[in-house]
Amino acid sequence: MFSSTITSVLVALALASSGFAAPAPADGDVSALSARAVAPPSRFVIYSDNFISGVLPPASELKGFNVFALSFLTTKGAVDQANNWAALPAAKKSQRKNEYHKAGIKVIASAFGATDTPTTSGANAVNTANTMARWIKAHGLDGIDVDYEDLAAMNKGDGKAERWVSDFTRTLRKTLPKGQYILSHAPLAPWLAPHNQFKAGAYVKINKDVGSLIDWYNVQFYNQGLYSDCNSLISSSGGAFPGTSLFEIPKHGIPLNKLVIGKPATGSDGSNGIMSSGALGECVKKAKSKGWKGGLMVWQFPHGNSAWMHSAKGGVF
Repeated sequence: MFSSTITSVLVALALASSGFAAPAPADGDVSALSARAVAPPSRFVIYSDNFISGVLPPASELKGFNVFALSFLTTKGAVDQANNWAALPAAKKSQRKNEYHKAGIKVIASAFGATDTPTTSGANAVNTANTMARWIKAHGLDGIDVDYEDLAAMNKGDGKAERWVSDFTRTLRKTLPKGQYILSHAPLAPWLAPHNQFKAGAYVKINKDVGSLIDWYNVQFYNQGLYSDCNSLISSSGGAFPGTSLFEIPKHGIPLNKLVIGKPATGSDGSNGIMSSGALGECVKKAKSKGWKGGLMVWQFPHGNSAWMHSAKGGVF
């Protein structure tokens, strides 16, 4: 999530894995909770990859958020916080989910991340989606976020990356129906506009093909040498990836209010495009006054917290 820069293709790192066979379903109470996972109209999302005792922080520490994303499900299995969640007893999962739901917070898992390259590695999109969807249901979660960052595949421009993501998304929705489970994507901002570097269309093509199945986009407005002030973030990106600011992206067919502004919480969470929460709040005020209400995403807890989100909302949410 935090390290993908389009101008330099990443080499996938080896990740520890617990294996990816879907376990037996958790108790019925946990599964029933997932059925209430209708996507909120404005989304305030926080990712969790670093270890947390008990996996989920107390819901009282997440005031201002309504989606908590456990990272990551990978092609090799659940790792980091997703794996930690899987290891909890079913009764503990049910208890924590009830606590979060009472606070208005959905709990989802995020797939792939910056070091997993499913298309390049030859993973089958349908099989991978079926395995991950079963995992989501077995562990009682409210949905899945698709943080696809296979830069090498997208940069080839041969359409294989776009087809892979679209096939993956369609397959997820067969098991995780819209209105019952959240399905968000977390694209890099440059992928949301036409560009010669992504000749097959990147997320412009993906949105055209399967956008109706996707609840919203947690757009990564960082790590691309852009989006560090209100003008480049919401009005005119310029630079190496023109047409990728918040209000330019809808010109390419992607609905404005499906766009969630994503930022790293601190300098340790991203390489550039970082803004203080107060400065971001000023941009949010401007965007909201022009009709946008998509929401905000932050990478990651605990650097991003309730105080960060309160400031970033700019007093308008």
